[in-house]
Amino acid sequence: MNANLLGNPHSQSPSSLLSTEYVETARLRMLQFFRADPNHFDLVFVANATAALKLVAEGLCDHGQDRSLHYGYHADAHTSLVGIRELASAGSRCFFEDAEVEEWLSQGVPILRNGQCDDLGQVIGLFAFPAQSNMNGRRLPLDWPGRLRTSALKAGREVYSLLDAAAYVATAQLDLSDHANAPDFTALSFYKIFGFPDLGALIVRKASGHALLRRPFFGGGTVDMVINGADEAWHSKKQGALHEALEDGTPAFHSTAALHCALDVHQRLYGSMRNVSQHCSHLAAHLYSRLASLAHGNSKTVCTIYRGKTADYNNPKTQGPTIAFNLQTSNGIWIGKSDFERLATINGIQLRTGGVCNPGGIASYLDLSPREMRENFAEGLRCGNGFDEMNGKPTGIIRVSFGAMSCMRDVEAFMRFMSIFVDKTSRQTTRSKDRNLLSESKHFGTSATTREMLAESEEPCDDAGCHNTMKVAAVAEVDGSSQEASTYLVQ
Repeated sequence: MNANLLGNPHSQSPSSLLSTEYVETARLRMLQFFRADPNHFDLVFVANATAALKLVAEGLCDHGQDRSLHYGYHADAHTSLVGIRELASAGSRCFFEDAEVEEWLSQGVPILRNGQCDDLGQVIGLFAFPAQSNMNGRRLPLDWPGRLRTSALKAGREVYSLLDAAAYVATAQLDLSDHANAPDFTALSFYKIFGFPDLGALIVRKASGHALLRRPFFGGGTVDMVINGADEAWHSKKQGALHEALEDGTPAFHSTAALHCALDVHQRLYGSMRNVSQHCSHLAAHLYSRLASLAHGNSKTVCTIYRGKTADYNNPKTQGPTIAFNLQTSNGIWIGKSDFERLATINGIQLRTGGVCNPGGIASYLDLSPREMRENFAEGLRCGNGFDEMNGKPTGIIRVSFGAMSCMRDVEAFMRFMSIFVDKTSRQTTRSKDRNLLSESKHFGTSATTREMLAESEEPCDDAGCHNTMKVAAVAEVDGSSQEASTYLVQ
């Protein structure tokens, strides 16, 4: 990039042709990275994972042919995946448990709207789920798309699968080599894998790609001819490769060219995603064990860890390297997530707290009913504000996760930091000030709880492990929503 002039690929100049070459070779290399055969898959470059999800939703529901979309999604879905339901004119269904999906697939019940069967020719079905929960790292069954394709649900019906792989691909090998059982559409983000560039992709199974070509919108680069006017208005969409009809406007050719560098460095440092997966899984299992056994002097548990029913930190097929938890004092009072994050920042640790853009996971694991969530909202709870506990329950979680650059020193540094929150005395009495101190953590500013804990910690940790390549789920604002970032602390 330093040695060459790159131009808009929608031209035939030398600089434009060079950009086209970089973009197309990057496309092929990334398909290879995900073990996706170019004969069966195409890769569409987009701004981020959310843009990929939106492209699918708009392609299926907004094509003016008097057909409606019915949407089914898993409760572990990221906010951006949940948002597709607003475009589903035939209604939507949330699968709250894996067992509900299993029952749906095995029984082959037709798509429903208001409890009644729709005219099958008038409804398009879309089933979406995350490969990995972005809240607690639980990994969901990846055989659902293949089973959907061969189930009775597909008989005479147009039903597609959408996989949100954004959290999964950061530390696991996405394997699309079995095209017959692969998702129809897979959304992901490259910055979660490489840290840079800020770019996303939609991987489309070519056998299903026609469903996205019915969208009415067209942008620069996706059409061969356009005629303006009222009665004369006409256009012809490109009929070549699928991505040519879906990548609206000028591609992010500099970012796409940077993928070559990112991929080269990643492979040189780590060898393969299998290596990354094994390494991160080992670290997460070790930290989980340490946190789970952490106790106050009166034997009360320090951490409440939100782990899936089938998740096993020693099995990367069921659990990613992410741990979601909250803390309690020796007297059972919740420690505010905002206080925890402030102290972590002072100690050189970046992590994420709050609702983490996973409304279903938060509601389920924190046992918050829809009524309670509405009441909390009415009382002032908003995404990112300091209301940490309401009506005796936490409003969000603390999330830590590991990446390729993490190491065992990071685990040890984090556990030293966690010692701040452990009451090693054995007294059972409740300090009269505890409740007042922690109630202050619901609001903005440094609470008295934080000041007290700062005094107990004496000084920030200056151990090399605290600042050495520690990745503990950082925050990045992407198209208006917070998502996990591949951010590292480097000494």
